[in-house]
Amino acid sequence: MHSDDRDDPFGDIFDEIERMMGEMNSPDEAGADTHVDVYETDDAVRLVADLPGVDKGDLTLQCDGTTLTIQATTSHQEYNERVRLPAAVDEHSAEATFNNGVLEVTFDRAEASAAIDVE
Repeated sequence: MHSDDRDDPFGDIFDEIERMMGEMNSPDEAGADTHVDVYETDDAVRLVADLPGVDKGDLTLQCDGTTLTIQATTSHQEYNERVRLPAAVDEHSAEATFNNGVLEVTFDRAEASAAIDVE
């Protein structure tokens, strides 16, 4: 007896599940999603990012005072995350630690702009 697609009512469902599982198990070409939490106080801004599988030597950080860029490349993933900070920071005050795939960066908040008296 010859079978066709109409004989398997669940074929389309299983094909869709397999497609979705394949997407979940392999990162897309744009890179992996990075879980980032940002906390702020009156004096500082602290950022915590999960970077599983990344070695400290593969990590590059850059800050322009308003945005922190996190870049890392492993044999399986590429991270390229730009995080807009909730307040202006002094990028030269940055202190960073990296332990077991968890990055923590703390910045001092930038001084408020000084008012200029016009005479």
